[in-house]
Amino acid sequence: MALRQECGGVCPASMAALNTSSPRDGSMRNSRRCPPSSRVTRTFRPGGFELVFVISVTVRPVSDFRKRYGAWALVAGASEGLGAAFAEQLAERGMNVLLLARREELLAELAGRLNADYGIEARWQVLDLSDPDPASRLEAFCGDISPGLLVYNAALIPTGPFVEMTQDTLERIARVNVLGPLALTRALLDPMRSRGRGAVVLMSSMSGIQGWPGIAAYAATKAFNTTLGEALWYELGEEGIDVVVSCPAAISTPAYFRNFGRRVPGMLTPETVARATLDALGKGPKVVPGLINRIGWQLMTRLLPRKPLIRAMGRTMKKVV
Repeated sequence: MALRQECGGVCPASMAALNTSSPRDGSMRNSRRCPPSSRVTRTFRPGGFELVFVISVTVRPVSDFRKRYGAWALVAGASEGLGAAFAEQLAERGMNVLLLARREELLAELAGRLNADYGIEARWQVLDLSDPDPASRLEAFCGDISPGLLVYNAALIPTGPFVEMTQDTLERIARVNVLGPLALTRALLDPMRSRGRGAVVLMSSMSGIQGWPGIAAYAATKAFNTTLGEALWYELGEEGIDVVVSCPAAISTPAYFRNFGRRVPGMLTPETVARATLDALGKGPKVVPGLINRIGWQLMTRLLPRKPLIRAMGRTMKKVV
């Protein structure tokens, strides 16, 4: 079992074992359970003087998330990239995970890895969130499990001019990116409210700040997710439910490279975005991961005129889609 599962850090009692047996990749493995705090005394007697050093190490348990939100989390859009990173972060923080996505092979592989690496329980279900009534299928999948934390990461990102998109494509975008988070959030809220605790993570994007040519429909749905999450943050906060909207820029996921094919300044890893987003729960309605992206957000929302900004985005998108 990974030490990070047990205590989220290293206690002095485990240092010797870690120094000799930790893997080179830094993923410290040790079966010894670390106490929440450790007190170590070292005495030195140089030149007849006695020096006593008392070192106190306080470790915040990773299982804090489990205490705050319950045993189970649900990740929609979990098969790869950011969704898989969310699942791993939640497992690392001690939560069991329910995984939803369309691709069975990737889900099964991810669940098996989480079970083996973190000693939690991971279950998965193939579910296309563009299908009608995903909430009823979710209820059948969950059974007697009541997730205390929802991450809605699923999204469709068709690229190209709006007029070249079919009606079917536009409706699928709306079902996955808009109706999906509405349905799953609403389905899980009543049990959270009855317990007086819970969390909802909605994935938005910096593309939701203003019109974004080349991904017009997708960007509009991200603006919807931002305003929905901000409102829910206020409405549900007094009931003990944390809500946060994450607004990243480019993320180095397989889906990003399939759509756009190249790296851009400020691009973050899925692990960085997932960690920053989960760490933001309980702190405010919105998080923009990455310093460069936060600076960009301020420029785009406070300083740059809207019309030239949209034109600049349009010229940029013509080069990549």
